[in-house]
This record gives sequence, structure tokens and C-alpha cells, in this order.
Amino acid sequence: MNQTHSHPAPLIVVSGPSGVGKTTVVDRLLAETKATLPLRRAVTATTRSERPGEVDGTDYHFWSEDEFRRAIDADELLEHAVVFGRDFYGTPKSEVDQHRARGIGVVLVIDVQGAARVREKLPNDHLSVFIEPPNFPELEARLRGRNDTSEERIKRRLTTARDELARANEFQHRIVNSELSEAVRELERVIRERFNTRGEPSCSTN
Repeated sequence: MNQTHSHPAPLIVVSGPSGVGKTTVVDRLLAETKATLPLRRAVTATTRSERPGEVDGTDYHFWSEDEFRRAIDADELLEHAVVFGRDFYGTPKSEVDQHRARGIGVVLVIDVQGAARVREKLPNDHLSVFIEPPNFPELEARLRGRNDTSEERIKRRLTTARDELARANEFQHRIVNSELSEAVRELERVIRERFNTRGEPSCSTN
């Protein structure tokens, strides 16, 4: 049955340094709460190359730089940024607005730059969560364990990660991704809290 929602469903911004596992945490949450929480992950657009196993339209929208610039000019992006000095990333508005209007919460898994842009545009209309590693050596080990990038890129990402970790206090919540299931449960808790405080329906896990 269709429902009329007096308020848009929550917009949840999940951020953290590259390699911290933020996408894994969110995807696990979505899989485990599919029947009990109206929630989806916005698919980010990017100009970077596909990694092995990634699917266009599911993991990312893989756009050319020309396509991305056209979307910027047409004001079709909620936020966008150049990451690591070379690749464009952004959230299409089509991935957000229509779903929130239907009562479906939307999770943005984005970098710290993008999160700052969302805060500027929607200062009172989002929940922000920073996913952090248990320590910096563990983050470096996770990045190196990907085996999908050069030493130069790894060093650049580690430099960026130090800057991003220094901005963790800009977010409303911080979650340490030390043990995946615990991080997922904590993210679920803060999201359900947000649904309940906005008067949106949220099914009990009991």
C-alpha cells in the first residue's frame, strides 16, 4: 500500500578513508535489514576505471569526463568532488530525491570532501557517520591487500587518509570498523534512531 510521507526519509552520509571498508559495512547492513528497514544505497558516479568484478550501474555509474561535466553543468548532482587529484566522483540527484519522497532512506557512501558538500547544502537534513579503522597500520594493510593499484596510488591514498582521519569530528557519529558485524550493528542502530526521530516507519528487529 502506498503511503504519504510528511517528511522525506533520512539521508545518511557514510564516509571515511579509502580502504576502511565503508562500502562493505553499508552493503552488509542493507542485506541484513532488507525486510525490516526501507533503505537503499545511492550509486555514485565516477570517472575512474572499473575494477575487476565491478558492475556499471550497480557498484558505480562509470561515466566519461565529458558525461560528468555535462551533469555538473545541468545541476544533476547533489555533490561532486575530484578525488586523489584525478578522478571525479559525485552523487546523481536521481539516486536520492525520488526515493526519499517515497519513504526510502538513502545512504551515500562518499569521501570526506563529498560529505562536506552535503553538509553545506543540507545542513539540517542528513545523518553523518564516519567509519574509521582501528589504527593506521591496519588501514595501510587493507589498502595493500586490494592488489588493484600501484604503489604510487597507495601512497597518495595514505596521505589523503591522514587528512581525512583528522576531520572525523566533523561527523555526528564515529564507528570503528574493527569487527565487521559490530560496525554493521552500530550503523543500524544510529540509522533506526534517525528514522524514529523523523516519524518514519521502522520495523523492529525483535
